[in-house]
Amino acid sequence: MLADLTSQVRRHQALAPEEIAHAVSVLVDGTIPPEPKAEFLIALSIKGESTSEIAAFARELRERSLPVPIDPSLRSREILDVCGTGGDRLGTFNISTTVGLVCAAAGVVVAKHGNRAITSKSGSADVLAALGIPVEQTPTEAARSLERHNFAFLFAPFFQPAFRAISPARKLCAEQGQRTIFNFLGPLLNPVRPSAQLIGVSRSELVGPLAEVSRALGTRRSMVVAGEVPDGGTLDEFSTLGLNHVAEFYQDRGFHQSVWSPSDFPLQTASLSDLEGGDAVANAQILRNIVSGTDRGPKRDAVLLNAGAALFVAGAAKSIVEGWDLAATTIDSGRVIAKLAALTAKS
Repeated sequence: MLADLTSQVRRHQALAPEEIAHAVSVLVDGTIPPEPKAEFLIALSIKGESTSEIAAFARELRERSLPVPIDPSLRSREILDVCGTGGDRLGTFNISTTVGLVCAAAGVVVAKHGNRAITSKSGSADVLAALGIPVEQTPTEAARSLERHNFAFLFAPFFQPAFRAISPARKLCAEQGQRTIFNFLGPLLNPVRPSAQLIGVSRSELVGPLAEVSRALGTRRSMVVAGEVPDGGTLDEFSTLGLNHVAEFYQDRGFHQSVWSPSDFPLQTASLSDLEGGDAVANAQILRNIVSGTDRGPKRDAVLLNAGAALFVAGAAKSIVEGWDLAATTIDSGRVIAKLAALTAKS
């Protein structure tokens, strides 16, 4: 039946929820070869995934994730995830991972969902492992880390066991230079089901649909951003180099879209090369330099802007400007270095 669904989307016909449920059941079946799965995913991408289709895929896959036993007292607080979809291919350092650690040091509970590198040199799991932070924790260990440290990393392949059967098809798509729906499903599949999310996407036309999907999945506070850079690129982060396309949803304030410049922030003159990273070891050193206060250049600015937005989304700041100041104070006080030390301590 997957072949029938592939033909359907090639005719630019939308998939109903029950059809998506069947498609997911085939995609996660390890006995089915990757070629027909890749054909389906490519056809769906070419058609263009609708908001309802993305939400239906996310719901089906979330049901297959390993649950994390969160204590009710912790669940009553805002739990934040800061995650980019990847795919911008701009080679920046691990901005969202750095931001997650800053926010945890500022007192926000951060459940960081992520993976190893797929289209970059260093994914969030790679750089955290290089720092000495555990990245392959069990659900119980992750819950304990959230309670003790305000931070846990949720390694997507472990918490999403169904992805093992999908990975070969995704690789086939990547070899053809073709993105798939999984390029923007990642942030929506966090097994902790965070109440607050800052999601970065590499295509500005996705900010509205992804915010709508986040709302449909029950997130209380959500912000989706795509940041422009010179020469036409788009970061899956807030950009300090150009305009930012933003869609926001808060239960008490409703839905809002905007395009705004970061020129009101005290940014240093910079170019995309100033934000470049390297492999996991290099990016781990970049992260240490920023959170220790050694690096106070454009990379720090990128972290402060994104952390400001994340702290605002989590309700720890009343504005992104206030969040910027809180992030700067948190770094300069040594709290982020202390958080790193606690996360890497053997216990």
